Amino acid sequence: MPNSETNKKVVVVGAGFGGIAAALRARADGHDVTLLDRLSGLGGRAQTFEKDGFKHDAGPTVITAPFLFEELFGLFGKKADDYYTSVALETWYKFVFEDKKTFTYSGDLEHTYEEIRKFEEKDIVGYKTLLETSEKIFEIGFTQLAAKPFTSFFQMVKLIPQLIRLRSYKTVYQLVASYIKNPYLRKVFSMHPLLVGGNPYSTTSIYALIHYLERKWGIHFIMGGTTALVSALETLMREEGVEIKTNFDVATINIDHHAKRVTEVIDIHGNKINADLVVYNGDPSYAYQNLFSGMLNKPKSMKPAALTQYSMGLFVLYFGTTRKYNDVAHHTIWLGKRHKELLRDIFEHKKLTEDFSLYVHRPTATDASFAPENCDSFYVLCPVPNLQSGTNWHTEGPKLQKRIVTALSDSILPQLEKHIVSDFWMSPEDFKTEYKSIWGAGFSIAPLFSQSAYFRFKNQDPKIKNLFFVGAGVHPGAGLPGVVSSAKVTDTLIKRYLKSTQP
Repeated sequence: MPNSETNKKVVVVGAGFGGIAAALRARADGHDVTLLDRLSGLGGRAQTFEKDGFKHDAGPTVITAPFLFEELFGLFGKKADDYYTSVALETWYKFVFEDKKTFTYSGDLEHTYEEIRKFEEKDIVGYKTLLETSEKIFEIGFTQLAAKPFTSFFQMVKLIPQLIRLRSYKTVYQLVASYIKNPYLRKVFSMHPLLVGGNPYSTTSIYALIHYLERKWGIHFIMGGTTALVSALETLMREEGVEIKTNFDVATINIDHHAKRVTEVIDIHGNKINADLVVYNGDPSYAYQNLFSGMLNKPKSMKPAALTQYSMGLFVLYFGTTRKYNDVAHHTIWLGKRHKELLRDIFEHKKLTEDFSLYVHRPTATDASFAPENCDSFYVLCPVPNLQSGTNWHTEGPKLQKRIVTALSDSILPQLEKHIVSDFWMSPEDFKTEYKSIWGAGFSIAPLFSQSAYFRFKNQDPKIKNLFFVGAGVHPGAGLPGVVSSAKVTDTLIKRYLKSTQP
């Protein structure tokens, strides 16, 4: 049983994957843990939408570092395989270009070489060198640093020689272009920052480690969807005594400014929960602007709010079809004619344009339970500017939806207009409302070098020492490996904090 000397009352606000991982780690350490979420179900953005027999993952769709979830079950001597079924995908992504050329990306290296050869045989050598470089970046950026707290600027200074050696001053696209010459292949191998909300032309090349991360563990799909993984983790938490409260919309996190510590969490109805430690899993910008009582300074290392750069917004279209599209892969990257210019409009100019590129998820390629018999389920993600663009999504949403359906009908989903059913969409406005994301950004703050590691939001507030953060906005960053790793960082900091407060 918890006691006041060594075990504490830990309140985790937000039940996304970062919050779930933080709750499990705190419970494994013996603390009394309460997990709160404003929604009716756990998972944060990893919700499931169901309409007319069609099922859709609302958020993340793939697992790229399965061991991070297996670790959470291992904390309690249990096996993840007993709780959910994971399937390794043979085809990771199929790229479709505007001129109908295609590139199929898989875990089979020889197959990848053959696909490269279709565009430029000389780039096979360049790709091998790129993969070697990605592995070196991975060994530093992921193996050594992803679960390491950055509490001191001098920690960053010590890394500068290694970062220079790895050419982290380059962007992902610049790094890829130094090895790959074909313009089509440059787009393929520089796409990874988009998976964590970054522009390949401005995101630090540290994020090129994702390339090797995929090669190391593969890309996996959880049967039943990502929500099946959430359900498995919820079962584990309940088995291990984590208290879960849903429909608990936090309005205030009270701080005793004399003692410089968090004391309680209060919801919009005035219900209070006392806390020795609070872990916030959500957009740190939102928390600092809206949740703390009194005047709590922003983290010292962050730029002023006006200078903080946020990730792109997302327009996500969900629909079913009354026929099956068997030639469409589980994941398709559909690229429009413009690339650099389109991304500049999205990230820099904050302008919604007529053209777009798309990420098409067809889970029925792997799991037939997502749709009625002889039907398909789709989730189409379109990168768009966040709400700093001033876009009126009430009027522009239906127009963009129509353009997307037309473009897909003219390419990979013939006669889609005739077969589409049960469609609906989410815009950055919904991300702002449903997930309390500043500017409706899809991935919190952008993954720039100036907003990474020490320069990102802190996993432990510099002044309020019993206040901690996990999720996309803190180190190491967005994406499932990032948010789950952030819980490991925070767990380390909690242990340090408790050790420092012992008599």
